[in-house]
Amino acid sequence: MLKPLVCRSVLSIIGTMIKVLVVEDERPMAEAVAYNLNKEGMQPVLAYDGEEALNLFRSDPPHLIILDVMLPSASGFDICRRIRKVSDVSIIMLTARADETDRVVGLELGADDYVVKPFSMRELMSRVKGLLRRTAGRPPLREDLDVECGGIRISPSRREASVDGKPLALSRLEFELLLFFARNPNRVLDRTTILDRVWGEAGFVGERTVDVHVRWLREKIEPDPSNPTRILTVRGVGYKMVCR
Repeated sequence: MLKPLVCRSVLSIIGTMIKVLVVEDERPMAEAVAYNLNKEGMQPVLAYDGEEALNLFRSDPPHLIILDVMLPSASGFDICRRIRKVSDVSIIMLTARADETDRVVGLELGADDYVVKPFSMRELMSRVKGLLRRTAGRPPLREDLDVECGGIRISPSRREASVDGKPLALSRLEFELLLFFARNPNRVLDRTTILDRVWGEAGFVGERTVDVHVRWLREKIEPDPSNPTRILTVRGVGYKMVCR
């Protein structure tokens, strides 16, 4: 009885049928995922290779994409990269490779979650519903309100950021991380809080992911990344952004 209630709560926020694009070249797996999405009251759309997925995405954008890494014609990493250039749609990547490097690459390219095969359908559906709740139910930001922190200026509505007047080229997650830090100036933020607020669910990615993205962010905003003055490490806890 609980599962339909969860789906209706997400549906009431989105206001339409939840469409999920499933990109998986193994047809039995794709059909099993589609069957379980149907059971949860969602509308699955199937693609069996990368180019077909991109065509379906362009013609009728979904609310969420379940994207296999190993695909014919184009890899899931490449598809994720191309979609992220034009959309913030939620993406869950599937892979048979459990290597940490692959997970970090997928997340850095903009994936919201990463599920390693073999997995249970119950787990995947839980991830799907949790991600939809977070992205659909997130309160709207004051998009007209720019954020300033020292020499850093961020425009959420234009998705632009600069440091000392120079534009920054940031990935989606780097932008969200910088925005979260700037909205909480001079406050110590532990890694669990950062994961929850920026990635959406602390249990789905490890704390090392935060450290990796902070390191990349420092390379873009710090005069000397090896001796940071803007994003400081609070040993044993997390990070603090200093606005001078």
